[in-house]
Amino acid sequence: MVRKRAHRGRPASGESGADIAIQTHRLSKAYGDLVAVDNLSLSIRTGEVFALLGPNGAGKTTTILMLLGLSEPTSGRAEVVGFDPTRQPLEVKRRVGYLPDDVGFYAELSGRQNLRYTAALNGIDRPTANARIDVLLGQVGLGDAGDRHVEEYSRGMRQRLGLADALVKDPSILILDEPTASIDPAGVADVLALIEGLARDNGVTVLLSSHLLHQVHQVCDRVAIFNHGRILAQGKMSELTASLATDEIQLEVGIDGPDDQVEPALRSVRGVKTVERDRRDPSLWIVGGPTSIRDHLALDVAARGLNLRHLRRVGDELDEVYLRYFTQDEDGRDHAA
Repeated sequence: MVRKRAHRGRPASGESGADIAIQTHRLSKAYGDLVAVDNLSLSIRTGEVFALLGPNGAGKTTTILMLLGLSEPTSGRAEVVGFDPTRQPLEVKRRVGYLPDDVGFYAELSGRQNLRYTAALNGIDRPTANARIDVLLGQVGLGDAGDRHVEEYSRGMRQRLGLADALVKDPSILILDEPTASIDPAGVADVLALIEGLARDNGVTVLLSSHLLHQVHQVCDRVAIFNHGRILAQGKMSELTASLATDEIQLEVGIDGPDDQVEPALRSVRGVKTVERDRRDPSLWIVGGPTSIRDHLALDVAARGLNLRHLRRVGDELDEVYLRYFTQDEDGRDHAA
């Protein structure tokens, strides 16, 4: 079975950095004139779920390949559980489970047989492997499909099997490249719960790359917004939202009542400068002004005998934060943290 580790436990003897699982310093990779990764500096703590968040082509996969020792950096350095992936790739591979974006298996073998093959490659004895594989197949939702040939699997089932394959060696670090690709919504929830549980209960450090914003937000302790090979910002989502804050805000407001009462009530709120319909949802209004209007709005509307049923600051959602950073990046402004 997958053994439990103490959360944020110490590395094995001979490994450095008890609280840091993955660290890079000005890590760069260039292919001729194309800079795929540009001076990347990261520090990921033991037991943390950390996301590289960005569009396809941002440099996420190139970064992962350098961390695994599968691609040599042009400059800079990386450490994974205290080892240099370029000089000590085997030491890194022993400790890291990896799920690539496009995972491959032997199609003529069953899912279980593929996992047994991976276990044998990692020197795991047959009884231990069989017990661990039984648990993993259940965890990823393939308990009833483990003995079917992989050629019969859907893309989503292969992705689930890939996650089990990455966990066979019972790694201390799990690196996942688009782990929920092609998985149905119910399956996505299961995979995300498994990822969260591995970090919380087993102390596994998880680095995942994704462009699926809300999924990342559900399970990650911190995110790095990544584009054109460089980090635009990194931190908790609340910190990234706060860093974009200005003295002016827009509020998404829902009020019960007829329009000829609601609109005048909103315009009368102290400090409000603009009031307009939400183009996406005509039942809502977008109200703009200084940050103080949030404090006044509920009281002023209630004083007019109207019921405030919805109030949200526009820009606090993950996709809006994400797009605002990218828009600023295209304008040439640097947000590297």
